[in-house]
Amino acid sequence: KSVQTSLLRRRLGIRAAFEVLSLYRDLTSRTRDQTACVDCDTFIKVLEKVKLDVYCRLAIIERARCCSSSGGVISAELFQKLFDELDKDPVRQHPPQPVYQSRCLQVLQIIGSHRYFDYLGNVVALANLLSICVVLMVDAEKSGSDRDDFSLGAINFFFILYYVLEMALKVFSLGMKNYVSYPSNVFDGVLTVILTVLEVATLAIYKFPHPGWMPDMQGLLSLWEMVRLVNMFIVFRFLRIIPNMKVMALVAGTVLDLVKNLRAFAGILVVVYYVFAIIGIDLFKGVIPNPGNVSSSDEGSGNGTSPCGSFEQLEYWPNNFDDFAAALVTLWDVMVVNNWQVFLEAYARYSSPWSKLYFVAWWLVSSVVWVNLFVALILENFIHKWDRSYRDSALSPAQQVEYHMTVQLMFREDLEEPTDEELLDRLYHHPHLHLSR
Repeated sequence: KSVQTSLLRRRLGIRAAFEVLSLYRDLTSRTRDQTACVDCDTFIKVLEKVKLDVYCRLAIIERARCCSSSGGVISAELFQKLFDELDKDPVRQHPPQPVYQSRCLQVLQIIGSHRYFDYLGNVVALANLLSICVVLMVDAEKSGSDRDDFSLGAINFFFILYYVLEMALKVFSLGMKNYVSYPSNVFDGVLTVILTVLEVATLAIYKFPHPGWMPDMQGLLSLWEMVRLVNMFIVFRFLRIIPNMKVMALVAGTVLDLVKNLRAFAGILVVVYYVFAIIGIDLFKGVIPNPGNVSSSDEGSGNGTSPCGSFEQLEYWPNNFDDFAAALVTLWDVMVVNNWQVFLEAYARYSSPWSKLYFVAWWLVSSVVWVNLFVALILENFIHKWDRSYRDSALSPAQQVEYHMTVQLMFREDLEEPTDEELLDRLYHHPHLHLSR
């Protein structure tokens, strides 16, 4: 329902803009058309003053000029369709590759820019990761004094050397501007530079790897810590394979789209947190006593020892409703900690058994309802992107259009477009908009 209301507000705002511009055309023009329409030139002048992304503004202006009728006017239906450009991703044109005259350089350029070269880089990254795992498993049972860092040091050196050569060949083939226009290349380049700096620092401090390579610690990090740091960035670099695998790319794209559209869900969660925190303060403020004032009988045994797993034994004393901040922390702990029943039992013991209704209600809302809604959004987003990927695979690259994965677009098939009569009726009864038409 909220998504349907959001779509209605959007259509209503666009139609209000159309009515105002149409009224302006009637006032400035001597002829009065039977059908409401907007001058294309007037629309473009107004759009240039609107705070909007540059690529969206240019796309709307270009489409308005192409789709407007011969008289240079825009109808109400076309006016609504123009703003569908807001859902589209910008089409990014990569800078041209450099041109080389030498035949040898041209061959190198073809090799560096070919997709099989990227596949080779993925295979090398996988081999690097597997070799590190094998060495670590072999040395797992060895103590620090018996461990020889020669194997890991040599492996890292030669693989990092390949990464540097791979990056240099790509920059040579694509050109610097074209190279950085691809996010995957930027990711690779940054990690390659970091790995190169770490490897140069390791060689400068601890010299070149050799059998029995276990020098004493020099500087801020020991040799083993330097090698572990290099291995960590090598593992991160292996993430470069995600865009090249269809299913993994869809999953990663789904996660990124969720980050963009979490505002509505986060807003709902904040409101629910606020409401339950205020109610909790009213019901349970001062209920949890100070730990020093708890008697042995309250703790559940005669010798002052609390039962294992109880509120007192786990020292959950800070989880109370004495102030708003503590209430938020308590609600968060009940939401994410497995011991939520401990809070339920303790508050029932210190206040009233009816307090269980409060904690059960919070657990149902936060851990069941909200989490299930979040999972449903993930599945809906993934299924939508999966279906669209198969649908677009049959189209040529020129026919494929990328869209922002907005909440409205995800549920577009289930949403009902408002009619012109409904929009006009709402505009005529709007308290701050007076239309003479």
